[in-house]
Amino acid sequence: MTNPNLDDVLVLIPARMASTRLPGKPLADICGLPMIVQVALRAREAQIGRVVVAVDDQQVFDVVARAGFEVIMTSKDHQSGSDRIYEALTKIDPEGRAKFIVNVQGDLPTIEPETVRSALRPLEDPNVDIATLTIEIDDEADKVAPHIVKVVGSPLSDSRLRALYFTRATAPYGDGPLYHHIGLYAYRRSALERFVTLGPSVLEKRESLEQLRALEAGMRIDVEIVDTVPLGVDTPADLEKARRILSARTK
Repeated sequence: MTNPNLDDVLVLIPARMASTRLPGKPLADICGLPMIVQVALRAREAQIGRVVVAVDDQQVFDVVARAGFEVIMTSKDHQSGSDRIYEALTKIDPEGRAKFIVNVQGDLPTIEPETVRSALRPLEDPNVDIATLTIEIDDEADKVAPHIVKVVGSPLSDSRLRALYFTRATAPYGDGPLYHHIGLYAYRRSALERFVTLGPSVLEKRESLEQLRALEAGMRIDVEIVDTVPLGVDTPADLEKARRILSARTK
């Protein structure tokens, strides 16, 4: 979506305090600001619409509010970020003004604003229900690593695929590029509403990949190809790397 109507787009950032590998992750300091505030800043810099943080902890709520961002409290019981953003959506926009929902994970403090904007572009096609991102894999180890989720897609253009499958295996077989899925999503509102009513699917449970639920239900996911992978902060080592990246940007 080249020039989205700002009233049509709602950027939601889910943040949960429970993290086994990095306790208190949303509040981790990165260059003098909590990580969740850094993510909100990146989302605001994308300039595609209203930005709201969806939290499950009062301390995080207060930190985000003091930083000047809109924030909504959600249940601690959600099993996924999509469930959390749907609860937030029903609370902050019950009239249904927002037509497109962008889900920016709360652990992406270094994400480029252009990457956030890229997620909306496939929704220019009215036949697309959900949009997401990918990048071509150039590291041989990543091609076989199960923690690197691969997109199997049919090319629509030099910069876009139609997703046929997502997998932790090495796929597709044979010569040609492999693509690393980046878990940032943009939904049509109706697609998100449908998605959260679906129960976990067979392949979703087998691969532990929530997006397969949509494909198994016949929903269309298109994938924009981007140039950089945003750093997801899951470990103390990731946190240190994020600090170095943002510190370098401010010099």
